[in-house]
Amino acid sequence: MGARRRSGPATAGRRGAATTPGMEEVEPRREQRPTPGTVTLGRITGLFGVRGWIKVHSYTRPPETILQYSPWGLRTSQGVRELKLAEGQVHGRGIVARLEGCTDRDQAAVFIGADIEVAVSRLPKLKPGEYYWSQLEGLKVINLAGQELGVVGYLFETGANDVLVVTGERERLIPYTRTVVQDVDLDTGVLRVDWDESF
Repeated sequence: MGARRRSGPATAGRRGAATTPGMEEVEPRREQRPTPGTVTLGRITGLFGVRGWIKVHSYTRPPETILQYSPWGLRTSQGVRELKLAEGQVHGRGIVARLEGCTDRDQAAVFIGADIEVAVSRLPKLKPGEYYWSQLEGLKVINLAGQELGVVGYLFETGANDVLVVTGERERLIPYTRTVVQDVDLDTGVLRVDWDESF
């Protein structure tokens, strides 16, 4: 069983834009469950320059793969808006991009904090038992004794295996391995683990 994010070929990018200091930025962690039938590939975290460019935190492997999936469904508290990607590139350790129709910072600023969604049908088909990380985030975690441990907040890599960060009455770090994760049910939103409540 594996928790995967999208992998793909590297994409060449344009260089030369400059960062604009002093603009509000947000954490890259996704705040809400994706729209049914979609996967969250990243998040818009801030502005870049003065010509409508944005900073993107990509959840894909490698990060620039996110630039291959235009149009993006941009989910905010007001709903989802679909926009095409006009251009994008790798910049340092991150990704910067410009959305179609965004030519200045004011137009781009409304999308700060938006999750970037694409339809699952547009992504490579996963093998049985494999899931994109964003499909696991937000699932209720229940152990074999029927005790609810919390919900999956996010995942991270350790090299040996991925780790579920489960938030509830306290935070738990649960390894995402075959021996621990017993079942993933996306329809009911439940992830069952062989994990003692006291751990």
